Amino acid sequence: MNSISSYVFRNSNLNILLNWKSTCILLIILILIFTINAGAQKDEQGKTIDSKIQAEIIDSVTQALNENYVYPEVAKEMELYIRKMYKQKKYEKITSLREFTWELTQDLMEISKDKHLGVWFLSDEELSRFEGDTLTDGEKKHQLEKSRQDNFCFKQIKFLEGNIGYIDLQCFSDATDAGPTITAAMNFLAYADALIFDLRNNGGGDPSTGQLISSYLFEEPVHLNSLYFPRSDSIKQLWTQAHVEGPCLSEVDVYILTSDHTFSGAEGFSYYLKNLKRATIIGETTGGGAHWWNPKIFKNLNITLDLPFARAVNPITGTNWEGTGVEPDIKVPADEALEVAHFEALKKLQDKCKDEERKGELDWYIARLNALRNPVTVDASVLQEYVGVYGPRKITLENGFLYYQREDNPKYRAIPMGDDTFIFKELDYFRIQFIRDSSGLVNEIIGLYLDGHQDSHKRDSR
Repeated sequence: MNSISSYVFRNSNLNILLNWKSTCILLIILILIFTINAGAQKDEQGKTIDSKIQAEIIDSVTQALNENYVYPEVAKEMELYIRKMYKQKKYEKITSLREFTWELTQDLMEISKDKHLGVWFLSDEELSRFEGDTLTDGEKKHQLEKSRQDNFCFKQIKFLEGNIGYIDLQCFSDATDAGPTITAAMNFLAYADALIFDLRNNGGGDPSTGQLISSYLFEEPVHLNSLYFPRSDSIKQLWTQAHVEGPCLSEVDVYILTSDHTFSGAEGFSYYLKNLKRATIIGETTGGGAHWWNPKIFKNLNITLDLPFARAVNPITGTNWEGTGVEPDIKVPADEALEVAHFEALKKLQDKCKDEERKGELDWYIARLNALRNPVTVDASVLQEYVGVYGPRKITLENGFLYYQREDNPKYRAIPMGDDTFIFKELDYFRIQFIRDSSGLVNEIIGLYLDGHQDSHKRDSR
């Protein structure tokens, strides 16, 4: 992702292109590295500091905050607090620049509670990648190539059972670069009956990705969000685009999966679609970061300041998700969110389905998903009764589990739907049922198929 991100806004009747100086994925990675290693290892280049340099850093950081921070009154509170900590000699024994920036960040966040705000050490090698507060042309090209190799964070695009489209998207790239990939993904899923966006591992990024995806979900232009600049007392509006390449998916149900790691731009996408009643949010409350920010690099001090300068204002709620996160409509642990969303999508489709054939298919998938989520326990003695050969089909019992194999095909573990009916995780179109004779002995196996046909084989041996 480029360090200069592009956002398309609509303000009254004007389309405005704004270029924010925001950092690339590289800085996010660096922040994680700094967090893990803060105070735990010697600085790479032996960067040591004294109280004089600490004072210089505090002066530079507080000046930038007072000039640009999204809440001017909070900027002043932060300045008073860290100057108080300096005066009380809290930082006196810190000689590592890396450790000092970490402590400074914690103290700034103590007052602001702003998860987008931070001060971080940058080595000389890292600083060489920047011209002022933006990446060099060479570094931009390198980052773009890395983003392409990562498919702009589109990790999976597929269909789940029941014609449910699924996208695992783990960051929001600049749509200027990612646009063709976004368009390809949405066109691939153009005829899905429902869509699931998995943002459980999405830490945010450029909102233009959310804007472009949302443009496929509405028939007419919709006001998604606004950005308020307190320093100029001005507002810019984020709208869906009037035209997209390929079919519109304005009628399909939308589900968004979240976790406590879902953050920033990914939260914005979730928040505005939730409030527009266009998506059902399933999972955990998100991280709670609703500010737009720029990097402010101080090369002479080997530090960068992540500086929030504007905040989201939703046109429906009049507020945003800062500090609170986005509350899910259906709250479940993150690792259960996909199963729950899949089930909810199938049930909703079933409820409004008028076609009997399609309804039968949905019944099949719902029953299957129920069995996978909540497998029935069948006594081992009952399972033993099914062991045997049924024409080309062979049933075995291994380590307490029943297995099915047809001729030389792979062997599949059977998952019980009931005492006599079993499904297979790998085969969504097929299940088996065991039949007993009048004396109660198992003498037949029936193969049941999604399209309604059946085939059966009598038992050859026990």
